[in-house]
Amino acid sequence: MKILVSGGTTFVSKFTAEYFLKRNNEVYVINRNSREQVLGVHLIESDRMNPSNLLKNEHFDLIIDVTAYNQEHIKSILNSGVIFDNYIFISSSAVYPETNIQPFNEEQACGQNSVWGDYGINKLMAEQYLINHCPDAYI
Repeated sequence: MKILVSGGTTFVSKFTAEYFLKRNNEVYVINRNSREQVLGVHLIESDRMNPSNLLKNEHFDLIIDVTAYNQEHIKSILNSGVIFDNYIFISSSAVYPETNIQPFNEEQACGQNSVWGDYGINKLMAEQYLINHCPDAYI
């Protein structure tokens, strides 16, 4: 598969890029090139908030969005002109109120989590925007 990973240089996004490379996929990363890149990825050097025409009409079998923290981050990729078959957004359990029974599950209501504050609300708004514009996305 041809896969686009947002980020790709640290933490979850780095391991995501490495995982799919080891399985012989063609892995592209979009980042500002401010850190060492994983050996073997194709770099799209850009801030995700301003990808200019770098993604326009580019086709990916899968986008794995690890670095979106709010609705604007999702919007920037969806409005870039990129073409994709599947979209996976890595969200957070911070979208669930801490008063929910744990462990959290997808059947529970989402909402304000006083521990995570705006981070959780912003992730939730990103989820909602993505589903409204890409109903088949995986979160």
